[in-house]
Amino acid sequence: MPKVLIVTNDFPPRAGGIQSFVHALAVRLPEGSVTVYAPAWAGAAGFDAAQPFPVERHPTSLMLPVPSVARRAARLLERDGCDTVLFGAAAPLGLLAPSLRRAGARRLVAITHGHEAGWAVLPGARGLLRRIGDSVDTVTYLGEYTRVRLARALSPAAAARMTRLAPGVDSGAFRPGAGGAAVRERLGLTGRPVVVCVSRLVPRKGQDTLIRAWPQVRAAVPDAVLLLVGGGPYAGRLQRLAGRLGLAGSVILAGAVPWPELPSYYDAGDVFAMPCRTRRHGLDVEGLGIVYLEASATGLPVIGGDSGNAPDAIRDGETGYVVAGNSPAGVAERLVYLLTDPVGARAMGEKGMAWVDQEWRWDLVARRLQEILAG
Repeated sequence: MPKVLIVTNDFPPRAGGIQSFVHALAVRLPEGSVTVYAPAWAGAAGFDAAQPFPVERHPTSLMLPVPSVARRAARLLERDGCDTVLFGAAAPLGLLAPSLRRAGARRLVAITHGHEAGWAVLPGARGLLRRIGDSVDTVTYLGEYTRVRLARALSPAAAARMTRLAPGVDSGAFRPGAGGAAVRERLGLTGRPVVVCVSRLVPRKGQDTLIRAWPQVRAAVPDAVLLLVGGGPYAGRLQRLAGRLGLAGSVILAGAVPWPELPSYYDAGDVFAMPCRTRRHGLDVEGLGIVYLEASATGLPVIGGDSGNAPDAIRDGETGYVVAGNSPAGVAERLVYLLTDPVGARAMGEKGMAWVDQEWRWDLVARRLQEILAG
């Protein structure tokens, strides 16, 4: 197994999907084979002390591909005997690849997420992505949507070296019976049909579409509750929208929830829904939507939007449904169908659990990562 230096702006204790993905990869590499170089964040010292690998923090909360960052990364390569570099996100730190290769790195791998797909449509950023692709040994992609978009920005040689690496699901944490009954009791939801959405509260995720669909859902299922879990800048606007539509009491914003408690909130639902949509002319797209797979692992049928790679996380018509993220009527139709057919909904949830176990377990992802790093 190579000795790996992970260079990343995205790492806990800062919250986020990319941060969780990169951390999950790091902890699943063999003991003694990893060093992480990441920005400083509040609470980092306590978090780092609990990790099974060394974490070196940059003096500031943002790392850019500048000489001072390159020098620190090069010193870590030498100090810890690393021969491989993994960029937690290709853009922009992948631009450090040439200097780190000169410093002794024999293999360089750049992971991409949703934001690089946005870069791929901007003329200046396209050029930077092309430079990154030509400088590393392989660029990973989450799914077919991002592969196609990124390949258009890369040189033919770099595009031919792309390889898929998507996150996995901890099915030991995300499972039926993970504590949902206690959440329902605490929130006063016992005995009521619950649609749950776990995500940051930002426009792309489509919580406003869920709220706009909710009057139609309530007309068919009067005691249904929409439970929105997560924090973000859209919270106030969503609360006001629910108020204007007269949905007080049937739309609950639970706020941000610590990661260890998230499985219980999924488990509190009967259906999971996050109708994400592409925004800003393709600059703001869904990278994958690991929340759909976490919900499937918990045994819930899922409803997801048609943005980016989100459809890759749903077997449409089997584990759930892919819908137009900007269509409240379409979302409402699928929600009503699942809420009024508990037998069919349960069957979809069971298929989702089986699919996650077959294709999305973290041990499978870790094995794939080791293959990529070994070249």
